[in-house]
Amino acid sequence: MTVISPEYSLDPDQRAAGDVTHFWRVPRHRGLECLRAIFRRHAYARHSHETYAIAAVSSGCETFYYRGEQHYAAPGTVAVVCPDEIHDGAPYGDGFEYRTFYPSAELMREIAEDVTGRPIFSPPWFARAVIPDPELAQAHAQLHACLCHDDVRTSEMEQDVRLVEYLSVLIARWADVDAPRPARYGPKGIARVRDYLDAHLGQEAELSDLAVMAGLSRSHFIRAFQKETGLTPHAYLLDRRFRAARRLLERGEIPSAVAATCGFFDQSHLNRVFKARMGITPGAYRAA
Repeated sequence: MTVISPEYSLDPDQRAAGDVTHFWRVPRHRGLECLRAIFRRHAYARHSHETYAIAAVSSGCETFYYRGEQHYAAPGTVAVVCPDEIHDGAPYGDGFEYRTFYPSAELMREIAEDVTGRPIFSPPWFARAVIPDPELAQAHAQLHACLCHDDVRTSEMEQDVRLVEYLSVLIARWADVDAPRPARYGPKGIARVRDYLDAHLGQEAELSDLAVMAGLSRSHFIRAFQKETGLTPHAYLLDRRFRAARRLLERGEIPSAVAATCGFFDQSHLNRVFKARMGITPGAYRAA
């Protein structure tokens, strides 16, 4: 486990505003990532994760856009964002403090199988973005604190028991384990463009070429792409580059090489995009 000191997490002006972050991993649970943060100014750009994002606010209020609506998470609630879903996040009012888990889809599916006692062929689906469950929110905070303390008094078995119990209750109370994944990227032209961008992350693309690929005019293409993906073509490309960079950094590759591989202008560009979506620098993420 690695805890990242807050002085390496955000820009100096953000630290001066009172924004601090701590980030670490628990590798034995399929690379489970954990974030504890106080945000008074920092706002996330719209993005997606390959993992779930499950958060409990301990003070203040966070607001985030998700599934076409603005949501508000306050103490006593648990916020859940499913994999591949577009969202953002920002302080509402004076700021907020929260603790977040990023469990993989595989881990959540495994827990769902434990809960149901039968095979589950897709990760559990959560219809609600903000879950009003004070008991669960308290268990979330206690588990998060348990996992972040590299303390011999807290054994790995105790951590594991608490994690499985918490995720089991979350899934049993609030998840639909048999819901089909929502249909995405319906029009074939938009799917073609998405597949092309996914396969050519390190290359620049011309808007006019993408519109031709989709069989649409440029203005119609931008509107159609945003309707289907939740992002403009440029924002989608940045999101996919961010996700690819996250995977490479997790393997230990240095940020400068990651920036070149993933199509960023330079390391500074990678830093800005990554921090806007993860809340920490690529170097801090890699160090964990």
